Amino acid sequence: MDPFDHPRHWEADVVLSDGGTVHVRPITPDDAERLVAFHGRLSERTRYFRYFGPYPRMPRRDVERFTTVDHADRVALIALLGDDIIAVGRYDRIDAGRSAEVAFVVEDAHQGRGLGSILLEHLAAAARERDLSRFTAEVLMENGQMVRVFRDAGYRVSRAFEEGVLHLEFDIDPTEESVEVARAREQAAEARSVHNLLHPRSVAVIGASKDRTKIGHAVLTNLLRADFTGPVYPVNAEHRSVRGVRAYPSVLEIPDDVDLAVVAVPAASVDEVMDACLAKGVKALVVVTSGFGETGPDGRYAERRLTAEARAHGMRVVGPNALGVINTDAAVRLNATLAPVLPARGRTGFFCQSGALGTAILATAAERGLGLSTFVSAGNRADVSGNDLLQYWETDPSTDVVLLYLESFGNPRKFARLARRLGRTKPIVAVKSGRHAVTPALAATSVPVDESSVQALFEQAGVIRVESLAQLFDTALLLAHQPLPAGPRVAVVGNSTAIGLLAADTALAQGLELVGVPVDVGAQADPEVFAGAVRDALRDTDADALVVVFVPPLAVPGAEFARALRAAVAGADKPIVSTFLAAEGVPDELAVPGPGGAPGRGSVPSYPSPERAVLALARASRYARWRSAPQGRFVRPEGVDADAAHTLVASLDVTEVRRLDDSTAVRLLACYGVEVVPFRVVATADEAVVAAADLGYPVAVKSTDERLRHRTDLVGVRLDLHGADAVRSAHAMLAEVAGDGEVYVQRMAPKGLSCVLGLQDDPSFGTLVSFGLSGVVSDLLGDRAYRAVPLTDADAAALVRAPKAAPLLAGYGGAERADLRALEDLVLRLAALAEDVPEIRGLALEPVLASAAGAYVGSARLTIGPPPSRHDTGPRRLRQPGGRW
Repeated sequence: MDPFDHPRHWEADVVLSDGGTVHVRPITPDDAERLVAFHGRLSERTRYFRYFGPYPRMPRRDVERFTTVDHADRVALIALLGDDIIAVGRYDRIDAGRSAEVAFVVEDAHQGRGLGSILLEHLAAAARERDLSRFTAEVLMENGQMVRVFRDAGYRVSRAFEEGVLHLEFDIDPTEESVEVARAREQAAEARSVHNLLHPRSVAVIGASKDRTKIGHAVLTNLLRADFTGPVYPVNAEHRSVRGVRAYPSVLEIPDDVDLAVVAVPAASVDEVMDACLAKGVKALVVVTSGFGETGPDGRYAERRLTAEARAHGMRVVGPNALGVINTDAAVRLNATLAPVLPARGRTGFFCQSGALGTAILATAAERGLGLSTFVSAGNRADVSGNDLLQYWETDPSTDVVLLYLESFGNPRKFARLARRLGRTKPIVAVKSGRHAVTPALAATSVPVDESSVQALFEQAGVIRVESLAQLFDTALLLAHQPLPAGPRVAVVGNSTAIGLLAADTALAQGLELVGVPVDVGAQADPEVFAGAVRDALRDTDADALVVVFVPPLAVPGAEFARALRAAVAGADKPIVSTFLAAEGVPDELAVPGPGGAPGRGSVPSYPSPERAVLALARASRYARWRSAPQGRFVRPEGVDADAAHTLVASLDVTEVRRLDDSTAVRLLACYGVEVVPFRVVATADEAVVAAADLGYPVAVKSTDERLRHRTDLVGVRLDLHGADAVRSAHAMLAEVAGDGEVYVQRMAPKGLSCVLGLQDDPSFGTLVSFGLSGVVSDLLGDRAYRAVPLTDADAAALVRAPKAAPLLAGYGGAERADLRALEDLVLRLAALAEDVPEIRGLALEPVLASAAGAYVGSARLTIGPPPSRHDTGPRRLRQPGGRW
């Protein structure tokens, strides 16, 4: 093979354990000088560990052999930092078999950054593509660091020891443990990279200006006003100081290290700035400058180049066109944004994409008494994304609640995985806009996801989805200041019957349960009577949450009631929401000061109307129910023969998307234990009668014309045929209607409710399993439920109970209860099929007759084609600049 022609998808930007980045790619003959220089920087000890001898100099023949590989039997990957090779990993196939010997060497200055683990993951993925199944390695016993790379990778390693050398062998197919290890390392590395961004020890503002109308002036001013705890370095080639702070003509002139650079120069000057930042060794960039991806093809090209260069030199990038980043930690006090005021200290993290909207978000948070821990506005999201922040917030001890304003997804499969894991410990509230259009800049780094996929993603991951910023803050105030409800039972206390009834009606409409009737203490009640009623409601063990409604009387100031309410609920373990004086947010009288003086835990949020208060409580209740529900297990149904399925699909043409014939579809489903009720395809009445006799009466006769078979008037189907005459008559009628004598003759299944099960391929998100009841009403109302593959047994159980019409399956109205376990088993079998055979691009089982006797598949339609890319599978990697994977 051409040594320059390697698979492009083997190239990757990767985050290391310390949060820095490197570029991984296959080696080519052009890397000869880099390899020699790399070898020259290795210590004698490192060379000895790698080559089992001194090997002080690399002869020309070895340079040629090491850099000229076929990318199949001999593969070498290099990790590049800038233009320098800092690590090499390689494998060589053994005797044309399915095993290969693997080896690594990492430059001394970069050992301990996780490079060996990264190269092992990427080499194993490349080897599997080349039909290798096993790695072997020879490691000196003294080389403990390399032994740990293999030991801790999650593979089942066998060892043999001889004359000071360990011989290691292991299969390279991913195991559950190896996947968990890789994802744990990914989380730690990406979280660390965001930590570096939000905890800089020094900040340079490149483009700091004395002109108050320039963004460089605003960023510098905001950093200084926030009292950032480290040094701030203005960079301005024309002035010795800006706002009284010593300025430098270039970032290269700054005498100390620079952790974070805020770039506020015109887009045309960013290349020059980037070169200086790369040479300086800046760790992270926040680019507030516009004029990139949002301007068109040229801007998108410049944005991709900026991101690629930054990552290749170890940097993460926020932006371009970003509002900036904030960390309210008293030890940091970072306001590297265009927003003039550092938000109050709180325990809520906020991520948004729009810079313009970010200013409004920060202002609204301040108005409503919501303190923030951290805030990131990613702008065009060329590099740092919402997924990176989810990784960070998962282990951030300063963040309890996560808020997201999303206009698009860069990697929705990864988002689903991260959100589902994070949501088990910290609530995530999200607004998803951009349902019909997104900005050109975000479109360039996004993948389209249809609305059903978004809804399935959020439901399965436990994300609290809201429709507007107002609802986002309504929900956040409750989650940030109050505990989660233990159940759906709500008590209502107030001094107005009318407002109390509004709260009660909304609670019932949202599926909450009302505890007794709303308590009305009367308009003349004094603060102590009012507080006593609240205490009584809190002591009621039947109530899981409390709604307090208050209209100020004329005689007594409302502040006295507020203080009485705050004292009454102090230390309560149930959530309390209020409609107090029609205030929006947390009134001072209802606030419990947090560490920074802003409202903290125990503060009582107030809403302008009881409806909004109860809606926020209902969202928190649904989230609490999801969080406390069993997570389920990833189970593999019995009777699955994946090898037979792969063999069958390998014999098919999958170069284009096409429909499978009935016989092949039945064979493929049978590999996963999905049986279609026996049928025959016949062309004449005589053949139909013979088929019916073979199958056994009663039978159904169905037209093969797709336009007729699933009509609600059953014009293309004749059911419950008990004899030859009935079969002949049915054949004649269907042939006349369809204009074709070809029909299905199928054994009748036990009568039951007709359902539809399917697989829906979303190229960007992955495969969804869908379920619903058949019928014109369900179709008209879109009464379908979706879950994303892979599914747990709990997901399968939730799916078959999710449609609005699902109570019909559970015996609604006195009807016989269907075997829901049989439906769940069918769902899990389809999910296993979707995971194992990505060539399946669509599948529909319709009808599936669900009854007490089980779930019987009447017909199946399968579509196959080239497998889509799976953005969250394979070795760790960042989304490539420009949105490519």
